[in-house]
Amino acid sequence: MALLEVKDLHTSFFTDAGEVKAVNGVSFNLDHGKVLGIVGESGSGKSVTAYSVMQILASTGKIVGGSIKLDGQELVGAGEKVMKTVRGNKVSIIFQDPMTSLNPTYTIGHQLMEAIVLHTDRNKQQARERAIEMLRLVNINEPEKRMKQYPFEFSGGMRQRIMIAMALACEPDILIADEPTTALDVTIQAQILELMQQLQKELGMAIIMITHDLGVVAQMCDEVIVMYAGSICEQGTADEIFYNPRHEYTKGLMRSIPSAETAGQKLRPITGTPIDLLNMPAGCPFAPRCDAAMKICLRERCQRMQINDMHQAACWMNVKLALESGELSLDNTKEGSDAQ
Repeated sequence: MALLEVKDLHTSFFTDAGEVKAVNGVSFNLDHGKVLGIVGESGSGKSVTAYSVMQILASTGKIVGGSIKLDGQELVGAGEKVMKTVRGNKVSIIFQDPMTSLNPTYTIGHQLMEAIVLHTDRNKQQARERAIEMLRLVNINEPEKRMKQYPFEFSGGMRQRIMIAMALACEPDILIADEPTTALDVTIQAQILELMQQLQKELGMAIIMITHDLGVVAQMCDEVIVMYAGSICEQGTADEIFYNPRHEYTKGLMRSIPSAETAGQKLRPITGTPIDLLNMPAGCPFAPRCDAAMKICLRERCQRMQINDMHQAACWMNVKLALESGELSLDNTKEGSDAQ
């Protein structure tokens, strides 16, 4: 049984302008000890998917459908009392900006100990010992001295290490990392990612890595989900996604990053802007920005198609290729002729 099972998840935000369908039918499994990458542009629903798992949505947000099971336990509708036992103990999160996640008026030691006392049965002295142990684990020197310092006395990389220590202090089964290296320079990014890989192997936890950085995904993830407009457009192993992309959006992402093969050439960005989630189209949400869009793409959304045992994609181009190769056959309907 998978550690985390998310099935047909729908999360919306109810605003004065209308219902924003931020997550629209997302399904995936996460196994023990695995790293799952969730990739996509800002506004694609990556973070909202993670926040739905932990149920830490804004007041206007609500899970309106679907199932989230952690070790077989249903979390949707479970109530705040159950979720308090899940957060920290079973699922922890590292947010994007450590400076805004840490309280500037309290010492690092106070904040670490508070989390440990709240989520475990340790007393104050045991919590202090555990906090020092965690700071040492994330390679912060002189942890006893650091316990008395405030967030502003640390660099960005050090603050991110403290956030990792706080997230791992209660030994969660799943660590959600919401773009943990976005605010850091390249050298520090590499150190943080190396640290997370090391801790993941030592502690055996599963990780959900939310990012728009495909280099991070290539380095860390076993499986990858590519999201666009609140839906999964492609899902598969990291190798399948990188070496055999089968959705036009994923291909666009690949073309927009520099590589040794494209040295000296102009990068090809994805043109246009993300879709308005208040006015979702009937067809593929990426169609207005897609160079390969067909009539059917504008009219009807493609269901995820099984490329192989380790790869799925929701793109009409795969249907077209299958028709041309004879792998699929369609009745001579209007939809079939449009797809061809």
